Amino acid sequence: MLETGGGLTHVVEFYHNNKITSMFTETIKSLRLQKRLTLRDFCQQVGLDPSNWSKVERGVNPPPGDVGLLERLADFFGLTGAEKLAFLDAAALQRREIPADVADNAILQRALPAFFRAARGHELTDAELKNLAEDIRKLHTRDHA
Repeated sequence: MLETGGGLTHVVEFYHNNKITSMFTETIKSLRLQKRLTLRDFCQQVGLDPSNWSKVERGVNPPPGDVGLLERLADFFGLTGAEKLAFLDAAALQRREIPADVADNAILQRALPAFFRAARGHELTDAELKNLAEDIRKLHTRDHA
């Protein structure tokens, strides 16, 4: 679990130590099983092909990239707010994509290269770290929301 207060170092450790690439697969299968649905019953209810969906749940195929379908699945499972966003993010990350709302944010676009360097184990200069921290702070102000 990602804890707060550890700064960039903690985020990088989380990135390296967790299996981000299987979060969607594990989540979607768990949600289906919580509803006590077989794969075929689930697919019938949401209009998916069972053979193809089985490959998604096993991680053979990537999660769908169709945001409309992902939102329909989130609604089917009753996901709202932060849970729905985490679900959509997990699908993008398992496809090895940056979530669209992050990719479209100009402040985050400037901050991501520094994050990527740090995630790969490259030390950030004091100026880069200061700029990254400032960009993150800007994300939480009303003027930049």
